[in-house]
Amino acid sequence: MASGKIEEGKLYKLSEAAALLKEVTFTKFDASVDMDVRLGIDPRKSNQMVRGTVTLPHGTGKDTKVLVLCTPDKEDEAKKAGADHVGLDDYIEKIKKGWTDVDVIITMPPVMSKIGQLGKILGPRGLMPNPKSGTVTMDIGKAVEEVKQGKIDFKVDKYGIIHSTIGKTSFDPLKLTENAREFINTIIKLKPAAAKGTYIKSLYLSSTMSPGLKIDTKTFDE
Repeated sequence: MASGKIEEGKLYKLSEAAALLKEVTFTKFDASVDMDVRLGIDPRKSNQMVRGTVTLPHGTGKDTKVLVLCTPDKEDEAKKAGADHVGLDDYIEKIKKGWTDVDVIITMPPVMSKIGQLGKILGPRGLMPNPKSGTVTMDIGKAVEEVKQGKIDFKVDKYGIIHSTIGKTSFDPLKLTENAREFINTIIKLKPAAAKGTYIKSLYLSSTMSPGLKIDTKTFDE
């Protein structure tokens, strides 16, 4: 039993949790490893919003499908960088009809006016390009490469929690630990000046179908 290996109420070091997670995950597929970070902020206040991007040192283990919406002169750059889908008006029409079979959409400032009309479809799915996450840029090639290498976009939810996938259970514990540490350190760097009291309130590491392992916030870098 997975629960038999987990000590109730125990706070784990990050490296301990990463190793234990592999022992308590019994899915037949390569499950995602997720991290939940509860922050001591009020996300309803704009000066306490936490949002950012991080490039995980070992990627997410997922083949991220990228759509680039760009002008014809940028199409070759997007394809060479590894974009899965490249185009503009044809893909805008597909999206209007309900197609959203991608993980990230990258575009460029001159065509944002066309993409704005897709907000109601892309917004709820978290696919709307945004300059803050680096998905609205003239440097299309670099943006595609970064996403393919494991760059992720994260944002605190209305409950003050940041939830993100940081790898797969097939990763060795050291890689999971290093990915998690990079993720947490990035969140710490983004601490709003208006946030008072304890910033990182709790950390949990879990995989698809596994119990959550509570990380000791004082020793997460061990």
